[in-house]
Amino acid sequence: MKRLLTILSIITCQLSIVNSQTGAPYIHDPSTIAECDGRYYTFGTGSGGLISEDGWSWHSGAERPGGGAAPDVMKIGDRYLCIYGATGGGLGGGHNGRILTMWNKTLDPKSPDFRWTKAVEVASSDGMEDQDAIDPSLLLDPATGRLWCSYGTYFGTIRLIELDPKTGERVRGDVEKDIAIDCEATDLIYRNGWYYLLGTHGTCCDGVNSTYNIVVGRSRSVEGPYIDNVGRDMFHGGGRMVIAAGDRKTGPGHFGRTVINEGVEVMSCHFEADFDMSGRSVLGIRPLLWKNDWPVAAEAFRGGTFEIESERRGYSLELAVDFVRMEQERQRFWQIDPNEPVKPLPNQTLEEVIDKWPEGNIPVRCSDYMFRPWQRWTVTPVPEAGGYLSAPYFRIVIEGTERALSATADLEVTTVPQFTGSPEQLWRIEQLTDGTFRIMPKSIPGREGTNTRYVLSSIADSTPTLAEYDFGSDNSKWNLRNH
Repeated sequence: MKRLLTILSIITCQLSIVNSQTGAPYIHDPSTIAECDGRYYTFGTGSGGLISEDGWSWHSGAERPGGGAAPDVMKIGDRYLCIYGATGGGLGGGHNGRILTMWNKTLDPKSPDFRWTKAVEVASSDGMEDQDAIDPSLLLDPATGRLWCSYGTYFGTIRLIELDPKTGERVRGDVEKDIAIDCEATDLIYRNGWYYLLGTHGTCCDGVNSTYNIVVGRSRSVEGPYIDNVGRDMFHGGGRMVIAAGDRKTGPGHFGRTVINEGVEVMSCHFEADFDMSGRSVLGIRPLLWKNDWPVAAEAFRGGTFEIESERRGYSLELAVDFVRMEQERQRFWQIDPNEPVKPLPNQTLEEVIDKWPEGNIPVRCSDYMFRPWQRWTVTPVPEAGGYLSAPYFRIVIEGTERALSATADLEVTTVPQFTGSPEQLWRIEQLTDGTFRIMPKSIPGREGTNTRYVLSSIADSTPTLAEYDFGSDNSKWNLRNH
């Protein structure tokens, strides 16, 4: 019992560690995450930002001149465009602000090509009208190639302007359009013929008492109107909830969307206060799901004990071992006395079957799930092994054992008697936009570098293997069920 409690305490500690991005993820008003030369960058209010080598552990070091607030950044061609608010939002005691843009060839401050261009003003507010030139975001419309910027705060309206994607300057003759109220820190995205306006609703900058949350409306036109799921226009205060407080973090704001692969997306934001990190404002990254063409922030995946179920057939991943029958006193159904008391039957235990398993590597297969010991997998974070956008790597072992799922050099999967932490025993587990999961080994023996191509796949009905990821095929998708 003492050993069991020790194991449970270790797992509990690991789970608490991975509730947030690791390292020093302290930031406010983060820009949409951008990738540059294999690293991830996000910029915040002030002049700095964060850098990550893997998308999981973050440290300071990103550089941006101009100070101000709430930048956004995106790659256009072979350059990076940054947009930010110079003042406004009540900063410095007023709402007169300016929106500025500037370019850089790289986001790496150590690169010889790192040089921001002179900032160019694209919008402003005079502090007299109900408008605040702050909190800008960028959308490069994949349908038209046009570049849009939304900006504004609770002090007035959210405005839309058009920029030139070649220069970052305001399109000549462009007239701003008011598209929403009662929100700030907006973001525009495009998907499946819909334009989405993500707005941050509630109060900010009050630590654990901040009420920030992120809402959304959508439109067939980038100029709106942006309507929520019950028909309310965001210009009249509408908005469907995307993410609110939870997981001991409050005040999510400043939405950003990152597409990793087809069907693999994450959203970024800050949380005004993380209760487990002294109430500091921290970077948050969550899987982004799409339900009926509406964005939904998923819970961060933390592990647990699961049936690993193939989306293709509904079969369960299991050890390829002999089926062990359970003993049961049985009566023919017509002989059962309905007045006889019933009693619960215990599940088959690991101790009843493990001695019948081979000692070396044991292959895996897929079969009907019957909650037997060879079908139950414990998934545990391994934060010291690094991670990816939204989570650390995980180990996957048979419940109650160290028998670990492992990739092989010939693109197959097997189980080894002992988890050692080698790269082929570490797994990247990402929730897809339809709610299923893809399960990917960190590395494959004989193939140098981190694997981003091959995932656990179900071939036919009963053969698990490694194959190229394909969101269009159920073979690449799995469900993690706590049965």
